[in-house]
Amino acid sequence: MIEDLSQVAQDRMASVVELAGELIRRPSRGGIDDYGPVLGVLEDWLTSRELPHRRLHDGAGALVGLLVEIPGGRPGSWWTLDACVDTAPYGDETAWSFPPAVGDVVDGWLRGRGAADSKLAAALFCHIAADLAPRAAELHGGLAVLLDVDEHTGGFGGARAYLTDPHAARPAGVMIGYPGMDEVVVGGRGLWRASITVHAPSGHSGSSRTVIGAISRAAHLVRLLDAAELPCTEGDPRFPLPPKLSVTAFHGGQGFSVTPDRVDINVDVRTTPVFDAHDAGALVRKAVAELDAELPGPAPTEVVQVAAWPPFRLAEDEQPAAALLAAAAEVGLTVRAKTAGPSNIGNLLAGNGIPATAGFGVPYEGLHGIDERARLAELPQVYAVYERAVLGLLGG
Repeated sequence: MIEDLSQVAQDRMASVVELAGELIRRPSRGGIDDYGPVLGVLEDWLTSRELPHRRLHDGAGALVGLLVEIPGGRPGSWWTLDACVDTAPYGDETAWSFPPAVGDVVDGWLRGRGAADSKLAAALFCHIAADLAPRAAELHGGLAVLLDVDEHTGGFGGARAYLTDPHAARPAGVMIGYPGMDEVVVGGRGLWRASITVHAPSGHSGSSRTVIGAISRAAHLVRLLDAAELPCTEGDPRFPLPPKLSVTAFHGGQGFSVTPDRVDINVDVRTTPVFDAHDAGALVRKAVAELDAELPGPAPTEVVQVAAWPPFRLAEDEQPAAALLAAAAEVGLTVRAKTAGPSNIGNLLAGNGIPATAGFGVPYEGLHGIDERARLAELPQVYAVYERAVLGLLGG
């Protein structure tokens, strides 16, 4: 418990929580709110402690993050701590039992949107940078702390700006501060996403002429996709999750009297090392070819790839996974390595050849849902794990 710590450590934890609360009180919902206020809180905090940092901008000049850089005094690799400070939307605010931007502590829980994902981690990482800065001369390489936005939109603007910044040292690895104490995410399925446009002649629903409308053609395509066989790799110790195909959107038509001439479908395929983006595209295009052969339309069905990220998996003895797992064991925690089903920013990093971990932090409730909150009792342990891991990587 925080109450059992030394006064110095207790003051540090209180400062972490105070900063996190200030961040929560600045709404920063991805694609909805202005990110300036939440990044401004971080800029003020970093400036007041004379921590070297700078702004990151996307190609259009929008502010998409802050980058803290602590160069060591000896040669070595750079390592990065990353926490996003944009959040998921609030959803139905009337369903919350407290205001989503309250940022207070009740019964040992930090409350509000972003408490779990990932404003508490952002505050924690800022404090680790402040702890390491006075002893930077003895460290090898350097530590970067990426405080990014545009993560919950799926655009990853802050991370992309960091990776393309010509002045930033390329990291040897990244530790992403998602919450949850039982697991360190060391891998994840990739994804292949496409939008599909199905065409058909339009017609009047009351006409004596029978028309196979775009909705009927699109529904048949969905059945073909649902019936498509994907390889089963479940139980493979090298990558335990199988590939998965989901139709996630279906749009077309309006009113009652007209059969539409177009339907748009979104398809999301989660990929693995044995079923990659090329295989996903081939499977979807095969189903499309079957549709056009069985129920011909006035124009070929169109498939447009929207995104493709590779799967990734670190061995437990690879860095930075090894450092994080070892630090957790030293603190007395039993933490297992996990391959995640959902994609995360680690996929983007993997696509750039940068190994990443994700998903180690405090226990939480309500992530992306109502009444999001993060439990603070374990915060000192989480802090100690990350600080030990960073010091191990930097030779400190």
